[in-house]
Parts: sequence; structure tokens; C-alpha cells
Amino acid sequence: MQRPWLKSYAPGVPAEIDADDPPHLAALFERAAERFAERPCLSSFGAELSYAEVERASAAFAAYLLHELELAPGDRVALVLPNVLAYPVALFGVLRAGLVVVNLNPLYKEREHEEALRDSGARALVAFELLAGEVAKALPHSAVEHVILTRPGDLMRAPRRWVVDRVASWRRKEPIARLPGAVRFPDAIERGEELSSARPELTGEDLAFLQYTGGTTGVPKGAMLTHRNLVANVLQVAAVLRWVEPGEDVILTALPLYHIFALTANLLCFTHAGGCNLLIANPRDLQTLVRTLARDRVTAITGVNTLFAALLEAPGFTEIDFSALKATVGGGASVHADVAARWERVTGKRLSEGYGLTEASPVVCVNPTETGVPHGPIGVPLPSTECEVRDDAGRALGIGERGELCVRGPQVMRGYWQKPEETAQVLDADGWLKTGDIAIMDERGLFRIVDRKKDMILVSGFNVYPNEVEEIVAAHPKVREVGVISVPDPHSDEAVCACVVRRDASLEASELVAWCKERLTGYKVPHRIVFFDVLPKSPVGKILRRDLRALVVR
Repeated sequence: MQRPWLKSYAPGVPAEIDADDPPHLAALFERAAERFAERPCLSSFGAELSYAEVERASAAFAAYLLHELELAPGDRVALVLPNVLAYPVALFGVLRAGLVVVNLNPLYKEREHEEALRDSGARALVAFELLAGEVAKALPHSAVEHVILTRPGDLMRAPRRWVVDRVASWRRKEPIARLPGAVRFPDAIERGEELSSARPELTGEDLAFLQYTGGTTGVPKGAMLTHRNLVANVLQVAAVLRWVEPGEDVILTALPLYHIFALTANLLCFTHAGGCNLLIANPRDLQTLVRTLARDRVTAITGVNTLFAALLEAPGFTEIDFSALKATVGGGASVHADVAARWERVTGKRLSEGYGLTEASPVVCVNPTETGVPHGPIGVPLPSTECEVRDDAGRALGIGERGELCVRGPQVMRGYWQKPEETAQVLDADGWLKTGDIAIMDERGLFRIVDRKKDMILVSGFNVYPNEVEEIVAAHPKVREVGVISVPDPHSDEAVCACVVRRDASLEASELVAWCKERLTGYKVPHRIVFFDVLPKSPVGKILRRDLRALVVR
């Protein structure tokens, strides 16, 4: 197929990458650990672990899983952890043991944990002690045989470990769950240090992650991501991030690592480059987050629109020295133009958007990080990645035509775990993945996402895309946040509804409608305005339109 985006690549960016070198994620980590042994790999609550320390601890944990718990290659291990030092160590230990990581949100409720544990068949679980109450309730209905508990201070040296654990326990408002027979994470590592270091041989086709997602159909299912999928995506991203300096960069990791965006873009990509992940356990604590940014030399930041908007409003953020910052990358949801513009004014660095989805490990397209580049497009496909815009019949469309974005490349998943019918709905025999996103491509090969296919609003036969309306509403100076959804309408099947969090309490619905009428064609203007104190969001800060609709349409 024609790949017009290649002419938009920066000098030195290759058209293809070798997705088989390194052959798997264990080798990717081990090469970095050898090359950058004494460099800081992780930082949390002011404590650091070097690459050599992470290598030793993760090797010991792998030995414990294999030779103490007697897990077999391919067995699943659930990680129910926030961004603390134990998470990357456990993750690399699981991968080096030839086991499969099942990432779960530690804030899940009992039902959500039970569904994922039962579906994945996980035999072991590593959980955060302070947030283990809900997953503890789900364990009797799962296949989990072994539980390992961690605390925020684990892997830190005393006395910092004691202080961190004491403060975290004091802030915890609910009683700590008691799980009889659970093993402490440091004890598992200590035991593993005495065991055999023998590990199974790995290949790129071995399963590395079951990453649970709503997918393109809204039903949670485990995307099967192989070692080759993730290695390829790391190498693809590394090929285009020309500003990364091996062993020198520090990336702010405020988005949860159990989410595929931060997992790949932060942990795996910057580990491969010898960088340090500055782990933020609670990004909603903006005061601490701002203090961290002011104290540490951060060279890269990833986030979502809501995080960037919140930081821009946080006291002290505009006084931070951003001279060390090289790049800011947004993903997970569209970054609003006014947020991107304000970010660039404050930090002096462009807020660059990329595009991806769990089923693609996740990165598909990237934008340049240089200032002066127009906001809006998601960028160009990564090396070794093909993208097409197709109509409902599966025919490829031309430049400027709207259709579903389809993707093919070495980062695309094997399929959905134990769900062949759902896999067949989104992945064809030639390896093309239907993303469920509506896109257009311009003559330079740059893609722009118009919206989610299922979020499209049909108003009297006209298509309305919520992202476009959200951009206009969000630009109003009295608006803090907005989510646009469809609501039933007797005259046009559906109508546009804007769910708004005010920045200024004086904002009235009539004022906002007048603002939109000046900037949007009539059928796109919100038919209804609903004011909220807060909007429902996912763990990574994405506004949940489905939940909004449930609140509005009753």
C-alpha cells in the first residue's frame, strides 16, 4: 500500500524497525540493566532504585514465583498496584519468569476484580495492602492460590521506609484488609535470592500481558499482547523520539502504570533508554505533584487532557522552572486546543498528542514535539505501521474522506483472550485491526481523529462528533471541563447535550448556547446544557461519556 506519511518523517527516522531484536521484554530489560547498572531506574517518595537494584530484586522475585510457588510458564499473575516501587519490580519479575501479567486497577470494586480474575484464571496476585479490601472479597470466586502484599515503602531503605509506610497508613481512612496466608513482597524477594536462578526460554510470540479493555465494543476483555508486540512498540517509539538521551532522561509517571499508555510510553520506553521513571502514586494530590515538579529535574511528561488542565489551575504550577523539560505527550483522549495552548505558554514546550489503543500495545501514531506545530492531528503512523481509513464496507477511502481507522503492524495484539468471536469482529485474517475511531488523512499522511464511531451523534441525518463540540465549549473562559453526549430527541432521534463543570459560577446555559451558535453549525449546537460539580472519569482521567449519558438520560 502507499504510505504518504513517510515523506513527513523527520530526518533519520526509519520506515521499518526490527521487531525481533531484542527477542523479548526480559532481554530488553536485562540489556538496559547491564548498560545503565548504576543509573537511577525508579524514584518514589524521594527514594531511588538503580537499574542494578531493580535487576537483582526482579530476578529474585522471578525465582520465587517459579521455584517457591511452582508457577508454570504461561500462568497468569495479577498485579493490583498503584505507582510504587514494587510495581515495576514485580512486573519485570513476572515477565522474566515467563509468566503473564494481568494488570488490574487497585480501585476496582469486588465485581470488577472477580470478573477479571475469573476470566484470566490468574494463579497468583500481587496487591497493594492499603487497597486490598475489594480484591480480597473477590478471591474466593477466583483461581488465585497465592497472594503477595506490598506497602508503599517496600524496597526503600530505613528510616524512609518506616516514615512512608506510617504516613500512608495514617492517611488511609478504611481498615487494612487481612488476607490469611498472604506473603509480604520483601519476604518473597528475600526467599527468591536463595533459590535457583534457572528460568524458561522465552520467544517473542510468548504471551506477556492480558490487558483488560472495553475494546471497540464496550465489553471488558483481555487483549493478548505478546513480548514481540511490546518490544516492537518500544522500538517504534524510540525510533521517532530523537530527543531522548540514553541514561539521562527523567519522565514524570503520574498516569497509572496498570494502564497501557503509561506502561509502554513511560515504563518500557524509558527503561529501554536508561531513563528514570518518577513514580506518582496519587496524581490527584496536585499540591504534592506540583512540589515534585518544582523539586525534580523532569525532562518528559505524559498525561491526559484532564491532568494537564488541573495542573494549569494548580497553585504554584506557573512558577515552576521548566527549562529541563524536553517534551510533553498527551494521549488517552483528545487534548483540547485551549489546554494545549495554555500549556505551551506556561512551560514553553508543545503539548504533543499521540494516538493508540490497548489492542495496539498501544501507540499507533505520533506527532512531533517541537513548538510551532499546529494542534489537532494525531500525527503520522509509527515505523512498520500501516493505517487506512475505510468505509463500512471495508473499502479504503481517499485523502480527506471520513471513515473508520484501521491499523496493521507488529504491535497489534494476537486477539482477545478466550473470545474468538469478538476477536474476529475487530481483527481480520490479514492482521488489520478495526479501531472503532473515525479518522481522516491529509495529503501529508497526517491523521486526525474525528471521534469514536460509537460516540457519533445523529441529528436529523447529520453526523455530529462530540470532540468538535467539546473543543468549542471548552474554549469558553467560564468552562472548566466538558463532556458531550447524545440524548434522545423526539424530533431528530438524537440531540447534542453538553455536560459542563463551571470555572465561573455565573455561567448560564443561555450564555453557553449563544457562544456555540457563534462557532458551530446549527445542528451541532448543544440542545441541552447540564451542569455538574465533577464529571465521571476513568483511572487515567478520560471523561466517561457512557457514564455521563446514564446520569443524564434516566
